[in-house]
Amino acid sequence: MTNKKLVGVIGLLPILMVLGNSMLLPILPSIEKGLHIDERWSGWILSSFTIPAAVCIPFIGFLSDRFGRNRLIQFSLWIILAGSILCAVSAWLKEPAFLFMSGRGLQGVGAAGTTPLAIALAGDLFSGEERSEVLGALEVFNGLGKVFAPVIGAGLTIFLSWNHVFWIFPLLCLVILFGLNRNIKKNNDQKKLQGVSEYARDLAAVFASKGLLLLPLYAIGGIGLFLLFGILFFLSYHIENTFHIDGFFKGFSFMFPLGAMTISSTWSGKRLKTDEGRGWYYIKWGIGLMTFSLGALIFFHSLGSLLFFITVCFGGLGLVLPVLNTFVAGSVDEGERGFVVSMYGAVRFIGVAVGPIAYSFWKEDIVQMYRLTFMCSVLNVLLYLILTKRRDRVFRPGFN
Repeated sequence: MTNKKLVGVIGLLPILMVLGNSMLLPILPSIEKGLHIDERWSGWILSSFTIPAAVCIPFIGFLSDRFGRNRLIQFSLWIILAGSILCAVSAWLKEPAFLFMSGRGLQGVGAAGTTPLAIALAGDLFSGEERSEVLGALEVFNGLGKVFAPVIGAGLTIFLSWNHVFWIFPLLCLVILFGLNRNIKKNNDQKKLQGVSEYARDLAAVFASKGLLLLPLYAIGGIGLFLLFGILFFLSYHIENTFHIDGFFKGFSFMFPLGAMTISSTWSGKRLKTDEGRGWYYIKWGIGLMTFSLGALIFFHSLGSLLFFITVCFGGLGLVLPVLNTFVAGSVDEGERGFVVSMYGAVRFIGVAVGPIAYSFWKEDIVQMYRLTFMCSVLNVLLYLILTKRRDRVFRPGFN
């Protein structure tokens, strides 16, 4: 890898996005009490961040294709910084909910320019085996953020009130801004301004030729993230309300499934750099592990069984995500990559946004919740079967 510092800076962008929700998972009950809201509305603490991000991601991708990734990333970081300050100071008010949700919305708008543009930027700056390695590394950074974010959130609230966790975002934003200015030359971010109609024609041609593959890849990623954050949302309340585990130990319990996902992402990403064709096998086995483990949860409900099977599930998801990143980013040229990758990011974010809302209703009937979860994983099996029939006709990874 030619520029490890640059990869490290770009890798902080997925961590920043992950912190937006994962750090709050173990402290949702505390935030809920601080905002004086009902438990039924607590899912919106997460979704007020993810829904604006999902809406803005396609526009951010379009703008980055025209005006440059680095410029849009830096603009997004300043928006996150402002939104985070609003969330932090909202606790000083008697009625903090409105200001808090406004800050979360701003965080979400800014987050639209983090992970999707990090993937697109890596696709622009690297090629071949190096691109696969860097894209795999981004998913590892994403996984590491998910592993440590709940522990950080739970650990800080032991000594400080819940709103202090939001001061981490401005600090990280400033570090990334400094790193981007030091490691990306301005001439690397120059874009040839293309007419909107010409740009639209190019995108239409891309989806006409490769949409049959891109759309199932989008859907697999979206369903995977829907299950990930939905299950984690359920786990946060289930551990505290049923087993009365709180604080640091509650955050620590998240490390098992998220750690498995990080390890498998690292393993998958490293092997993709030498043979992208292996990615189809990783998708197959990853979806298979998810389907098996989520099906088993219908019959086994103890805390130990729950942690074991979701650890297997997230390990399977970790195999799949680096492959999706590589296939989507490598399927198009630089001129359309921002939009195509951002659409993929938008679908993933829709999954993240809808997951907690759906599971906030589903958790009222746990057995039925497990059945619905298993049906979602079966849908991914069907999408994979569709992909196997289309992949050779539509797309062979590594050509772009």
